[in-house]
Amino acid sequence: MKNMAILVDTNIVLDWILKRQQFHQAATQVIEYCIRGEVKGYLAAHSILNVFFITRKDFSTIERQQLSKLRCSKFTIIGITHEMLLDVLNHKDFKDIEDGLQMECAANAKLDYIITRDTSGFQTSKVPALLPQAFLEMLAQSNRSH
Repeated sequence: MKNMAILVDTNIVLDWILKRQQFHQAATQVIEYCIRGEVKGYLAAHSILNVFFITRKDFSTIERQQLSKLRCSKFTIIGITHEMLLDVLNHKDFKDIEDGLQMECAANAKLDYIITRDTSGFQTSKVPALLPQAFLEMLAQSNRSH
């Protein structure tokens, strides 16, 4: 599994950081696979910014900076280009710009999967989107077969 590369969507990072009740356990397991290096974890640069902003009421600036640094040290960060942004803005099927950017980042980096809680937003993705639980089940099955 070490060769598998995944993009972790913003909602999974938020589930982990904010300990969202019904989603926290699966999000934590996905994040831990990445932190341990069992799968190669990627985050879109805009996810770092979005999480920093969204968690402003839950954590101090220093805490948010520390959490951001942790993510930057354990994940490969993927930037967006001018062309990627224009592609998303001009794509008629992208209803959600953030999801569109996640798809572009994952495709551009040639990743295996996008792990998200909102697979419906990724129906046009070139990179398959999986729910965290489906991803964890796939990993467990793969580990059993080896």
